[in-house]
Amino acid sequence: MDPVGACVGMKGSRIHGIVRELRNENIDVINYTTNVQLFIQRSLNPAKINSIKLFEDDKRAQVYLRPDEVSLAIGKGGLNIKLASQLTGYEIDVYREMEVDDEDVSLDEFTDEIEGWILDEIKAIGCDTAKSVLDLSISDLVKRTDLEEETIRDVIKILSAEFE
Repeated sequence: MDPVGACVGMKGSRIHGIVRELRNENIDVINYTTNVQLFIQRSLNPAKINSIKLFEDDKRAQVYLRPDEVSLAIGKGGLNIKLASQLTGYEIDVYREMEVDDEDVSLDEFTDEIEGWILDEIKAIGCDTAKSVLDLSISDLVKRTDLEEETIRDVIKILSAEFE
């Protein structure tokens, strides 16, 4: 039997009444487990956790995530992380896990040279570092983004200069 499914009901039938009573407040239903790492992971869902380091003595947990998952785990105004801490009973600290490639540079480092909307357009296709952009061909970047070829060439020139 699926305990979450039993609480929520078919097509949310059981939980809809509760949500309406709470004036459409969101409700997350997660499986409880005595495995602390798994419980913390479930409480921060849908953020994908790379690793968790527990400190049982002072009830602390260090959670390591990819940079693009950090804001998802923290939530608007820190609400998600606060709720996960209350739920699990652990003080949860979130850390960005940096890529193995120390040579790579985040696109956010180029905000003074490249306009923000251009960087957002590139990030939207999943490229968040300079090398991830440079690994793609110009024609591929033009196809996948709404940017003109000349703009792509300028961006590549700026990013390439970082590694020269």
